[in-house]
Amino acid sequence: MLPSPSGTKPVKKEFLLPRNDCWVLVIEFPNLLKLLSATQISLSASLGIMERVISAQGFLSLPPAPQARTFRRRLPFAAARFASPVLGFNSKERSPSLPRLRAAFDPQRLLLSSPLYGKQKKGPVFSAGAAVPTGGAGFVEGEVEKPKLLGVEIATLKKIVPLGIMFFCILFNYTILRDTKDVLVVTAKGSSAEIIPFLKTWVNLPMAIGFMLLYTKLSNVLSKEALFYTVIFPFIAFFGAFAFLLYPMRDAIHPTALADRLLAALGPSFLGPVAILRIWSFCLFYVMAELWGSVVISVLFWGFANQITTVEEAKEFYPLFGLGANIALIFSGRTVKYFSNLRKNLGPGVDGWAISLKGMMSIVVLLGFVISGIYWGANKFIVNDPSLPRSNRKKKEKPKLGMNESLKVLLSSRYVRDLATLVVAYGISINLVEVTWKSKLKAQFPSPNEYSSFMGDFSTATGIATFTMMLLGRWILRKFGWGVAAMVTPTVLLLTGVGFFSLILFGEPLAPLLGSIGLTPLLAAVYVGALQNIFSKSAKYSLFDPCKEMAYIPLDEEMKVKGKAAIDVVCNPLGKSGGALIQQFMILTFGSLANSTPYLGGILLVIVLAWLGAARSLDSQFSPLAKEQLEKEKLLKEKSNTPSIKATKEETEELLALESAEGENSSNGSPLNHKSIPESGATSETSSKHGQ
Repeated sequence: MLPSPSGTKPVKKEFLLPRNDCWVLVIEFPNLLKLLSATQISLSASLGIMERVISAQGFLSLPPAPQARTFRRRLPFAAARFASPVLGFNSKERSPSLPRLRAAFDPQRLLLSSPLYGKQKKGPVFSAGAAVPTGGAGFVEGEVEKPKLLGVEIATLKKIVPLGIMFFCILFNYTILRDTKDVLVVTAKGSSAEIIPFLKTWVNLPMAIGFMLLYTKLSNVLSKEALFYTVIFPFIAFFGAFAFLLYPMRDAIHPTALADRLLAALGPSFLGPVAILRIWSFCLFYVMAELWGSVVISVLFWGFANQITTVEEAKEFYPLFGLGANIALIFSGRTVKYFSNLRKNLGPGVDGWAISLKGMMSIVVLLGFVISGIYWGANKFIVNDPSLPRSNRKKKEKPKLGMNESLKVLLSSRYVRDLATLVVAYGISINLVEVTWKSKLKAQFPSPNEYSSFMGDFSTATGIATFTMMLLGRWILRKFGWGVAAMVTPTVLLLTGVGFFSLILFGEPLAPLLGSIGLTPLLAAVYVGALQNIFSKSAKYSLFDPCKEMAYIPLDEEMKVKGKAAIDVVCNPLGKSGGALIQQFMILTFGSLANSTPYLGGILLVIVLAWLGAARSLDSQFSPLAKEQLEKEKLLKEKSNTPSIKATKEETEELLALESAEGENSSNGSPLNHKSIPESGATSETSSKHGQ
């Protein structure tokens, strides 16, 4: 029995109850408020004895990381009327310290508070619970604050900083490779920009499929770390070997004579397909550079980042990775520009492009080893560190829709059809303009070094524009709404596309006007085409992609899942390959890309107008649905803010009867039978009978 204050009845003795993985020590204080008002004493004496009871029990162990437990109130509607003391323990000690009252107690004020239904009654019975988990976890008053740097926990920085450096290096390499691959295949002798649509369809796509099949097989037999090295080291080896072995030996390994005979037999319309055979090593570099973007960035990096980061860390830092990618674009563009201009300082007869290629590929190889080293260090010091938080995310099951099912979903909903039109139209439009622009770029800069130098400036400008647009994108969405933001990208493509194709088709009449400002029609077309590519890509990342993902939100769950799956199966591949297929058809029909330029301009105009119409139609459907959903969320928020715990008259009467019986039983020292009072909005507690 625990000692009681002088002149009062003793309180009940403690009860040890098993609950889940811990023991609960329960001590009951009938008429606690009345006792406090009469004697103005604290609970320190009784709780001090309880401390010694806990310490004396051999089977109770206190762990190094305790958690705080509080006195439980039996009635939900009493929460606003009675203060509750809290049993606390010092986290720095292995044994419990003397508990203290955390809440400020004023018994006279509590007893003078307005009674239920105008009648003053006794207060409720409080139960003090002290729980000691059997696994060795104990109690603390609060968690120990983790060390921080610049407001971010050190444990989080240990993961985010290596990932950020890793992502910067991968994107830096990708920009160099992307600019270099275009220079190789477009400026090579016997080739032109006409090779790109054939190369994407008949070489790049099959190799990407084959690589992913091989990756799937290797993932079943290799560990994650071994799989990463197995994938990235062949890339590093190839890019180094290409600059120092394959490119210097290009005349010996390229079947130039065979390609000339095939072109003479097939005709000039087949310049693109024949060029794939003529410069096969350059085409292999093109494919490997494309795979670096899809495999190393999408599969290796993001797979590893998702493995070691938590959801909260991802929400906070993943957007910063997007901004960091554009910074990498700016610096890598300057690097390409620097190495491309080395030719100016070399003597006659020196292959300046070979030297520039060796310098850029040396950086790619070096950063490839840096990426591998960061991955090794992250696995050694982060993945195997048990103190760092882990990701508990489970892979979501995506519905696997076949082609027929996907088409049915697209045809069944006008909303999904409009959304699909946006995705397909962007993929086709950007491909139609890009290839035509690169053909004019070669005509203006036929030298590999000049072409590469311009591409360096282009990459830097793209990085700056995208960085700026990503900062402005949120403001445009807030200020003007979804409809205006969704129409920015097609409007930019339409205006710059009209200017670009007008300069190509009507360049001669405009020559005097352009000459007055120091431009030729060809150079003006190159600049306008560059602006189109820069602003269309920056608008895609900052506005088009967010608007596309926002459009799924108002859909019901079934259509949201099936519609997204249908667009992934049908529209994404159709948008990427549609432009290439249209260009191939035009080249084979009209003989060359230059002859098909007027028709490509007309096709672009039709597609962009259809894109704008779909965006306007989707806005008329999206805005009412989004407004309706916003109102529902507002109502739910208002409901959640209103007190959900209310005492009914029946519950109050039951309380009064319980308190009356409690007063009689406590005066006689007999055991109490506690009835379960229903609680609203709280977890149910099991009520037990305790006897002496």
